[in-house]
Amino acid sequence: MSLIITHGLIITAGREFAGDIRIDGGRISAIGAFQAAPGDRVIDASGLLVVPGGVDVHTHLEAPVGGTVSSDDFSTGTKAAAFGGTTCVVDFATQSKGEKLPAVLDAWRKKGEKSVVDFGLHMIVTDIGAGALDSLDDLVREGVTSFKLFMAYPGSLMVDDGTIFRVMRKAGDLGALVNIHAENGCVIEQLVRNALSAGETSPRFHALTRPAAAEGEATNRAITLAQLAGVPVYIVHVTCRRSLEAIVRARESGQRVYGETCPQYLLLSAADLERSDFEGAKYVLTPPLRERSDQEALWGALGAGDLQVVATDHCPFMFRGQKDAGRGDFTKIPNGGPGIENRLELLFHYGVNQGKITAQQWVDLCSASPAKFFGLYPRKGEIAPGSDADIVIWDPEAESVIRAADHHMNVDYSMYEGFALKGRPRTVIAGGEVVVDGGTWAGGAHRGRYIMREPFGGAYQ
Repeated sequence: MSLIITHGLIITAGREFAGDIRIDGGRISAIGAFQAAPGDRVIDASGLLVVPGGVDVHTHLEAPVGGTVSSDDFSTGTKAAAFGGTTCVVDFATQSKGEKLPAVLDAWRKKGEKSVVDFGLHMIVTDIGAGALDSLDDLVREGVTSFKLFMAYPGSLMVDDGTIFRVMRKAGDLGALVNIHAENGCVIEQLVRNALSAGETSPRFHALTRPAAAEGEATNRAITLAQLAGVPVYIVHVTCRRSLEAIVRARESGQRVYGETCPQYLLLSAADLERSDFEGAKYVLTPPLRERSDQEALWGALGAGDLQVVATDHCPFMFRGQKDAGRGDFTKIPNGGPGIENRLELLFHYGVNQGKITAQQWVDLCSASPAKFFGLYPRKGEIAPGSDADIVIWDPEAESVIRAADHHMNVDYSMYEGFALKGRPRTVIAGGEVVVDGGTWAGGAHRGRYIMREPFGGAYQ
């Protein structure tokens, strides 16, 4: 028995065309015009768009942060992702100082067994002592082909420039891609101390102590280290014009530098941190929200191809019981916010509908490019024979309003509360199985698989 999608407008990163899709054994078996056989299931997509399932390569599910744990685990988080049209995530296994990397990977793979969509893992490297640098070889053999390094959070996640350089060189030998969280952690630490000693404790000081200059400086430094190491580099969650300018300069000189941004940096601003009654804590993210002018620069970069990926950095915490630990001290507010469910609809409404990006660019930013960068393409991010049958049937005319009361993320607020949108998923198919149908969950429990990712390469050499 096959699953056949008929009469839809198929949109990929490279083309738009009318056609039918046949699905067998969890994969796309053919594209053309088909007559259903007895027993086949047919989905009529007339008037709808048929696009590859979203690939979110920046999530933090069940992640330890600042003495607490993000409120979505792999079960609730990936289910919410599927409701929003994302059918694959790449999360972060996080090494603590002294931990053996293979053991860290095993622990995160165990967490991921609760996933309802396919998942991969990056590795956050914080300690390369005691043979850890050599164990990166083992990670690549286990399908972990990207390593994240922090230039922020001294004393916990931050590594020094020498460590960054050594990991970059090793990653280059292995065909792995280094992701960089670019902020000058040492300077930020001093700015935080200054603010607290002056009695400045409200949420807005999270942003004021992490200025755009600290991000821009670190981005420049990361790009220089990558140039010295002779390797590509991927800058995560770019928020501001300063960082963007460094990326564009490097790319124009021929350096392989790539960048990702997130919906919150395109649609929210530092003004949200000033909301009354401690509501600003909902918008405490790292890096922090910036100014409206930075949003304009980021949108322009997406349209021009200077930034290649939109991910979410989904790292939710309950407002009551987690975020409110920071009343009276902004440094105690867990950094992060929810968004795994809203990425595709926000980018479609504010990007495609408003003419900032095309529909093909939307697919590229949310699906094809992330799959290419992180060793998933063409299995993910594509509609072609042989690709996984991860497909979203999208209604471009459906109207909705984002409400925390309606979402599926395990968190008690939405950063986009009240946003009115046009365009949303009608049917979501993951691995050939209809998992969301008309806003109702139709999939099985814990059906996601760990995906062995290929080394960095392909279209992004």
